[in-house]
Amino acid sequence: MPDTQHRQTIVGDSGPLIALAIIGQLELLPRLYRRVIIPQTVWHEITVQGAGLPGALEVSRITWLDIQRVESQQLQSLAILVDRGEAEAIALAMDNPGSTVLLDDAQARRVAERFGVDRIGTLGILRRAKNAGLLRAIKPYVEQLQTNGIFMRQSLIDAVLRDVGEIA
Repeated sequence: MPDTQHRQTIVGDSGPLIALAIIGQLELLPRLYRRVIIPQTVWHEITVQGAGLPGALEVSRITWLDIQRVESQQLQSLAILVDRGEAEAIALAMDNPGSTVLLDDAQARRVAERFGVDRIGTLGILRRAKNAGLLRAIKPYVEQLQTNGIFMRQSLIDAVLRDVGEIA
């Protein structure tokens, strides 16, 4: 059964937002989720520190992003395990019950899992968008990401493409 359910909240990290900007698919997030939150640090990483880099301009122009300062009790323990942006994204997801954190980094995903936070990555967003009828195919986007230096494990790519019927 296609996943067309509009989920509540997604909290984004830099990597997946940049990846979605590179392939021109940032608009999938508000089409799949009611709220899209990013921590202040992630906003700064992408639009200020990353000025002039892929994704910076696209993310800076988004009007539907909810940028929040993080003041979570969990932040210090998370910041020991992952970088500041990832730590803030996980902490914000923890502070917004029922939300999902958007992370691509394997270590950050393990940390989110350990803290009981639902997580999804760029490929998961593309799969969800295809299943919801928002994309016809995801393989061209995966190839575009790879061409732009975005690393994804081939076994993961193959599993997702098989799941959506794009490879046998």
